Amino acid sequence: MQIINNYFRERVSMVYMMTNNEVMNQIIAFYRDMNGMLTFVGAYPTHGRGTGSKEVSTATANDGIDPLASQGALTLTRDRRFLLAVNAGSNSISSLIITDSGALVFMDVKPSGGAQPNSVDVFGNIVYVSNVGNAANNFASNITGFRIDENGRLTPIPESTYSLSTFNAQPAQVLFTPDGSKILVSELTSNHLSVFHVNQKGTLTGPIVNDSYGQGPLGAYFLTSGILLVTEAVSNAMSSYSLSNDGILQVISGSVPSGYMTACWVVTTRDERFAYITNTLSGTISTYQIYPNGELSVIRHITSTPPGTAPGLPMDVRVSRDGRHFYTLNGNQGTVSVFNIQDDGSLVRLQVAAWTNIPYLGSQGLAVL
Repeated sequence: MQIINNYFRERVSMVYMMTNNEVMNQIIAFYRDMNGMLTFVGAYPTHGRGTGSKEVSTATANDGIDPLASQGALTLTRDRRFLLAVNAGSNSISSLIITDSGALVFMDVKPSGGAQPNSVDVFGNIVYVSNVGNAANNFASNITGFRIDENGRLTPIPESTYSLSTFNAQPAQVLFTPDGSKILVSELTSNHLSVFHVNQKGTLTGPIVNDSYGQGPLGAYFLTSGILLVTEAVSNAMSSYSLSNDGILQVISGSVPSGYMTACWVVTTRDERFAYITNTLSGTISTYQIYPNGELSVIRHITSTPPGTAPGLPMDVRVSRDGRHFYTLNGNQGTVSVFNIQDDGSLVRLQVAAWTNIPYLGSQGLAVL
């Protein structure tokens, strides 16, 4: 059955976030205009359940903010045809097709290969999801692989479930390298960065376990050069690394402090001269300069929401494809803050977009089309 041509045409620009609702997980869609401003257009079920404001781990504060403790809970395929979402409350992952209007059509949901999936990434037709596990029920932390076909159907890759460095490593992100040859997993509680080699059939070899320079590695981002940026939620900092062919990480800049609390998510400008990280519990976004050799320095900060208004606690981050706009999800509100990116990397706040009139706790994940 070939259905892709019914949907996949040149389409509008959108921003998607995930509710992580414990009764029915949904994707919230915003239309994105030429100036980057957002308008709520609809909510689409994933046919799975989230955790609501309940944390996936006892290692993180049960405050309703950042319940999945992860970057990449919502991910676009690289051809931008499909959206992948984790359902941590029903131990599954979903795929949705993106129509030419930006509306979503549910395509598939499959068991995630473990307990409490919290991050997903895709390269070509290979998908990997990280599962936090559940120590009380004797489910270990792992990552598990799938193939996605041209219609968005997910098929588990046989024998593609891999343990991490410890039983309760608590993965925070699963991330392919730019060339798809390796997968990196940041482990929040073990302070490890595990690297797997991707084999031709989509299976993996590894992990090669690297020590994180700082404490609480959470968000990770690869530059096109292969240099790796990792935020450190406990050290309140970011480190940069080079990655060798054999999966060994070498520190370039170690734990450059943001000056604020809980450095969690990271994304770069399109020219990769600047990186933005969210200091969630401080309600701020820090801008780092990235030097050509991968060294880092922090240069400025801005609050996620306007001074004098209810403070938004920023989490997931994305930059628009044209490089003009930066978006962050405020986890204590369920809102999205919109910024214009200036030539010097500075941010100008444009909007705080909401899909509901009351603050919503529990949301996680952000994708920009």
